[in-house]
Amino acid sequence: MKETFYEFINYLKNPILEKDTNTTLNHRLKVLVHMFLFCAIFASIITPLFTLLEDLGWIDLDSHKVEEVFKDLPFYAVILVGGILIPFIEELMFRAPIVLFKKPKSFKIAFYFFAIVFGLIHITNFEITSTVLLLTPILVLPQLFAGFALGFLRIRFGLRWSVFLHCIYNIFFLSIALIFDS
Repeated sequence: MKETFYEFINYLKNPILEKDTNTTLNHRLKVLVHMFLFCAIFASIITPLFTLLEDLGWIDLDSHKVEEVFKDLPFYAVILVGGILIPFIEELMFRAPIVLFKKPKSFKIAFYFFAIVFGLIHITNFEITSTVLLLTPILVLPQLFAGFALGFLRIRFGLRWSVFLHCIYNIFFLSIALIFDS
């Protein structure tokens, strides 16, 4: 896991359009699990900060748009839409085009651009207020981190791997939210 973490951090310092030479399924599944764990741990570390912001009255997590959209849907529909369909569409929008940028400098810019826009677009999950806009960099940190992880997998292993990670990530957090809301 440590090796995957260092490879990911080094990649973020200098993203290049280069596939991983180890194409074994075992290796790729191991890295996929590691990347999921990194994303889940990062999101879990950030969660107390969201609780603090809510306790201060700066944000209202009860008015989160994801909960609003899925509140009347059965569990399977939430998982199908939020855990599979939306990640697939988002990966087509934010990760698929990255490989179109072949020159090293333009690739690096595209890699960062798509990850940052992916993170920022998730501010729409909140009710937009001036405070929420000011707190945007904090509120989208989990999605920003995930955007970099998804981009890493997309380049190193291919688009299907970023789709898999995105689906697993969303299904995991949607399931937790649904369990605690029950």
